[in-house]
Amino acid sequence: MIATEHLIEVTYLIATALFVLSLKWLSSPVTARHGVWAGEAGMLLAVAGTLLHQGIVDYKLIAIGLVLGTIIGVPLGRVAMTAVPQRTALSHAFGALCVTLVGTSEFYLRAPNVPGLMMGVLSLEVILGALTFTGSLMAAGKLQEVLRQRPITYKGQNFVNLGLLAIAIGIAAILVLHPEKMYLFPFMIGIPLVFGVMMIIPIGGADMPTVISLLNSYAGLSAAAMGFVLQSKLLIIAGALDGASGFILSVNMSKAMNRSFTNVLFGAFGQEQATVAGAKEARPVRSASPEEAAGILTAASKVVIVPGYGMAVAQAQHKVRELYDALTKRGVDVKFGIHPVAGRMPGHMNVLLAEADIPYDKLLAMDEINGDFPQTDVALVIGANDVTNPAAREDTSSPIYGMPILDVDKAHTVMVIKRSMGAGFAGIENPLYYLDKTLMLFGDAKNFVGAIVREISGGHN
Repeated sequence: MIATEHLIEVTYLIATALFVLSLKWLSSPVTARHGVWAGEAGMLLAVAGTLLHQGIVDYKLIAIGLVLGTIIGVPLGRVAMTAVPQRTALSHAFGALCVTLVGTSEFYLRAPNVPGLMMGVLSLEVILGALTFTGSLMAAGKLQEVLRQRPITYKGQNFVNLGLLAIAIGIAAILVLHPEKMYLFPFMIGIPLVFGVMMIIPIGGADMPTVISLLNSYAGLSAAAMGFVLQSKLLIIAGALDGASGFILSVNMSKAMNRSFTNVLFGAFGQEQATVAGAKEARPVRSASPEEAAGILTAASKVVIVPGYGMAVAQAQHKVRELYDALTKRGVDVKFGIHPVAGRMPGHMNVLLAEADIPYDKLLAMDEINGDFPQTDVALVIGANDVTNPAAREDTSSPIYGMPILDVDKAHTVMVIKRSMGAGFAGIENPLYYLDKTLMLFGDAKNFVGAIVREISGGHN
């Protein structure tokens, strides 16, 4: 038994090291694959070490759970790259549900004799787990477009939401002092479940990347709390890593939008502006055909491609790779400008372009590429709206004023592939489209880029 305990500790130690290395490697596209492998290996060791515990009475139920999890998990893992954000949100939901169920079972196993400190940690576990569960489901629904993506607001909404959370925390305080009042426990779970729904309703699609990373942080913190309850050092470390990394990422993304957490969570950002439709009708735009776009691109010496969610929806990343190859063969210097919050999850554009085998050194962050735009012949925007909106620099009345953007309007020529003149997820009109230097390329991104490639290649794909 002593030998088994030592083996478990060594297994957990290696798993911990792999988790740390995984986070480190995932911070760079060059080493991201190693990060995924390290994380998977660490989780495998963590599960194996846990199964060695002498406290396990019956392995049959565990085996059934593993089989059922595999049956459900394999199809969920086979999703299109465009569905990765909502798939990520579902992962958060499943993890949070697990934490909530474990916390519930631990309470009823120990009640009414639950020490105050333990009850406090357990309360934190189930409150965070419950609100993360429903919040993540709501986020997945918005990303999948089965729920309304625009913010849903009503008078006094923030007061109601914060009031619900305060009630849940108050119930937790009562249970810390009086754990024998077991009838309060279901309310401590039910109220955060409602709060999770109410928390996401007023958040628009444009803020989903930050929301997903924040929910990831909540899931990690609830798992760390569960580690304290179960006295699992590995779970504490893994949860803390997850919680801290998610929080840091959320902070960085908020900075990238020049907005605060409170504005993201309570600002109802993304309401459609009433004046947008009229303004669009009154202002002319210049458009171009695939043939004209191909001629402009081949005549350029320096091109910067700016991908956005429209590229993801059209699944155009492989056609974009073909365009990159065709232009590069003609001696055109092609780079990619990536905004930190482009898409619907952190690193969304990097993932899509990496899938298409775009060289990593061509994927430049906003701070790296912005200085190049004044010397760029053509900036080709593919389905990106809010992250290229000059109003963020120039219009003090704009909801996105102050948000750092990709300076595509400083390029000599701007071409924008877009299905229509409709506003982006932030619901804000983009004056970039009306500049004399801008050409609108209306159509599906995949089809339009494919047509450009055929023109460049002389009619051969």
